[in-house]
Amino acid sequence: MTQKLTPSRVPTPGKILSRELETRGWAQKDLAEIINRPVQTINEIIRGTKQITPETAIELSQALGTSPEFWTNLEAKYRLHLAAKEKK
Repeated sequence: MTQKLTPSRVPTPGKILSRELETRGWAQKDLAEIINRPVQTINEIIRGTKQITPETAIELSQALGTSPEFWTNLEAKYRLHLAAKEKK
């Protein structure tokens, strides 16, 4: 039986979002205005205290030119990673 290797760290979706904003030269306020959400929501996603919902994934994908699945997959992988860490 082979043991599956799992990464010790998985970046939060918020970290990926933060890097994307930085690359574009956008502030959290800019993205909040584009997707018509409070700045607090963007900040909570970036800090990892708010999950990316399917609705938010659609809005992010439209604003950033990605797919909604990109954001939902990041969120799902991150939550699975956390659950696996808790089981250890």
